Amino acid sequence: MNAIRNAITCASTNSPFLGSLMERNPDLMALVEAGDLDAALHSALARQSDTVGSALRRQRQGVALVTALADLAGLWNLTRVTRILSDFADHALDQAIAAAIEERVPGAPNQGFAVIALGKHGGRELNYSSDIDPIFLFDPQTLPHRERDDVAEAAVRYGRRVIELLSALDADGYVFRVDMRLRPSPEVSPIVLPVEAAISYYESSALAWEQAAFIRSRVCAGDRPLGDYFLNAIQPFIWRKSLDFGQLKNITAMTAQIRDHYAKGQKIGLGYDLKRGHGGIRECEFFAQAHQLIHGGRDVALRNPDTREALAALATAGWIKPEESDILGAAYEQLRIAEHRLQMHSDRQTHSIPDNRDTADAVARLHGLADADALIEIIRPISTSVAAIYDRMVDASGSEGPRMAEDGLPLEEQLADLGYADPAAVMQRMTRWRSGNIRAIRSPSARDAFEAVLPALLKAIADAPDSDRAIARFDNMIEAMPSAINVFRLLEARPGLMQLVADILSYTPTLAEDLGRQSRYLDALIDASAMDLPGDVPELLTAMQRRIGQADYQSTLDIVRDYVGEKRFALGVQLIEGRNDALDIARSYAHLAEAALQTLTAATVAEFEKSHGKVPDSELVILALGRLGGEALTHASDLDLILLFTGDHLAESDGARPLGATQYYNRLAQRVIASLSVPTASGALYEVDTRLRPSGADGLLCASVKSFGQYQRENAWTWEHMALTRARLLFGSDTACGEVRGIIADVLNARRDVDKTRAEIADMRKDMAAHKPPKGELDVKLLPGGLVDMEFIIHMLQLTRHEGLVPQLGSAIDMLARAGHLPADFAQAYALLGRLLVMVRLVAPDCAVPPVAAQSLIAQGLGYADWNALTAAIRDYRGVVTVEWERLFGPRDF
Repeated sequence: MNAIRNAITCASTNSPFLGSLMERNPDLMALVEAGDLDAALHSALARQSDTVGSALRRQRQGVALVTALADLAGLWNLTRVTRILSDFADHALDQAIAAAIEERVPGAPNQGFAVIALGKHGGRELNYSSDIDPIFLFDPQTLPHRERDDVAEAAVRYGRRVIELLSALDADGYVFRVDMRLRPSPEVSPIVLPVEAAISYYESSALAWEQAAFIRSRVCAGDRPLGDYFLNAIQPFIWRKSLDFGQLKNITAMTAQIRDHYAKGQKIGLGYDLKRGHGGIRECEFFAQAHQLIHGGRDVALRNPDTREALAALATAGWIKPEESDILGAAYEQLRIAEHRLQMHSDRQTHSIPDNRDTADAVARLHGLADADALIEIIRPISTSVAAIYDRMVDASGSEGPRMAEDGLPLEEQLADLGYADPAAVMQRMTRWRSGNIRAIRSPSARDAFEAVLPALLKAIADAPDSDRAIARFDNMIEAMPSAINVFRLLEARPGLMQLVADILSYTPTLAEDLGRQSRYLDALIDASAMDLPGDVPELLTAMQRRIGQADYQSTLDIVRDYVGEKRFALGVQLIEGRNDALDIARSYAHLAEAALQTLTAATVAEFEKSHGKVPDSELVILALGRLGGEALTHASDLDLILLFTGDHLAESDGARPLGATQYYNRLAQRVIASLSVPTASGALYEVDTRLRPSGADGLLCASVKSFGQYQRENAWTWEHMALTRARLLFGSDTACGEVRGIIADVLNARRDVDKTRAEIADMRKDMAAHKPPKGELDVKLLPGGLVDMEFIIHMLQLTRHEGLVPQLGSAIDMLARAGHLPADFAQAYALLGRLLVMVRLVAPDCAVPPVAAQSLIAQGLGYADWNALTAAIRDYRGVVTVEWERLFGPRDF
């Protein structure tokens, strides 16, 4: 009660506006003084009058009074205050729309007219004297109107009446000032827009600032399904999959314009503008919005109109530093509270500390301070911290690369000075790039972005280890791109990426092709964490699910493809940049595939069950083999899978369209494989190989666990048991996976005829050598003494010695070596050849000896001084493998 009494005294002494309201609202003051603030607010909202406009004005006064006193007493925090004020704006709009329609068409339903809130109203962050910035929409098919009315004219009449009811000034003041300037082309367009025309505008003609405005948008009043329809339709306009760093430049350009226009309010002191000043509220908002624009298209968790919640989401997702979120969130709250004190004084739409010392002192006392100087000293460090963070973002977006022709030299000489061996050939490429015949740089905006970044890009390519190959691949890359404007804007905004792109183009045809197909993969490299391993499977599952949010099944397929593509591309870049060990990257490739498989399988099962229900006491189980089972994928590995189901194969599903268990799971298996392998608008994901299933291509795609066990025990070939040594369960309950794991353990630990097993394995390797010879000098998988020989040696020992029975080859080798079955240098041989395979699949996918620059990259990435040292080590370790092969299987005859 003391807090309430102190707030009342403070308000009556220092705020002419609140003092007047207290005198005019004794009924509300009685409830406030009794400490029942919720009842006072309810009473304020329930006020009526002879007209809707008058009632809303009285309600607004009551809401402002109760909220201000609760605020000053410290009983309601900023979030509750701003949401109460925003929700009242929603209520006022609803009442005004209903009244406007009722006046013209009595008894008509309140439909066909929707309001989209933008700005602080859209974020439920209104202050005491905010304007509201709505967009009015109507549906010509459902809007009530008189029989002879033109429906568009009727909609405009309703809009004008709504504005009049809210903003007309009378003895009780006004409800809200209504600013309609955020609608499309406000100088020529009607104040109420047909919904389809509005959608068409935002899909095709909207300006950059309009995209930023819709970050804080929501349906706030009127026909809410109509408003939802509109916002859902323009989601691709608001949240773009590809990063648009042009937007970041637009945001920072707006900041510069605001600072110039409000130059007087930039300096901390009397007259400082809390909203538009350097380090003020707007910079907190713009910082959040810039990062939301950049990343929100791919991460639905960032699409939050509330500024502080958006900052927290950005930090959680790793796009900004946690300390930046904490500093800006706290600063935003403190500056907004101080802004409220300014507006409480005289109910003016002001954001500046008054120039008048007496008024400024009164505002400070509302804030619980002695005078304006104390208020200024509180604000100063807050604004300084905000300005420092915001300026770092602006500086990062405004960097420029070198410009050409500054010294007046002819272009060919400049290219020669940059180091190009054949500058004339480069000039020919430039002529073609500028000809207008390349789709990716045909539009004026794309050409502008291209020319802005071209000098720095040419220099980076000239500095690349293999500039001729790099510029040829760049040429191929932009030919393949449907649009390159965002790539050029990104490179202009982040010049540090230039050399990274040059390295990609120099070393990796695979990544260069990926970039040509999906230029957005470059977006994934803007954050420093892109050079970190992406985490374990649970972390990846969480990140995928955060992106998916509430998306439908088809959207989920695209989202997972986007996510995996970005992470796989980043892992490839880590490899060529030497940021992480090749075997750790191989493990991350596998974890990424496992997370994608689990996510898409769960989504596919849920989608399938909508039509066909579930098979009682039964479930799908997925078994990974090969490199996925062994957690050692390369950049282009297939996924070797076996799909099984538990329970009775004669059972039937319980859905609207029931199926027998075998048919049910084989159809489901086809859907699961398609979810992983069929290209969508977001590209391809993985090739899936199911030929290791029981009976191979002649067998069912999805067999029962019981039949799988029977087949493996009674009919499987030795090579199928070899494959089982790398089996790992990826999908299914603990009980179901335990059942399959038990079958595998029984099979692998069964007694075998050692000589027969040895002969069968040797024959298989001979057949493989005949039908699948090495592709080139670097095919360390198929070369004699290579990885296939190593695997066959390991599997022979696993099946006959029953030791080292783990799916990861490195761990299996260590266990077999400790048991005395393999020499110590066998592990070293695997470490080198395994790393080399991961590197070669990316840098030299044809397995031919690569150019000199790539040779150096591979050698250094594997810890060798040069190519000769590496090839000597490869030769020596293949010798180690060959010795072990001959010890186990005898001399090679193939």
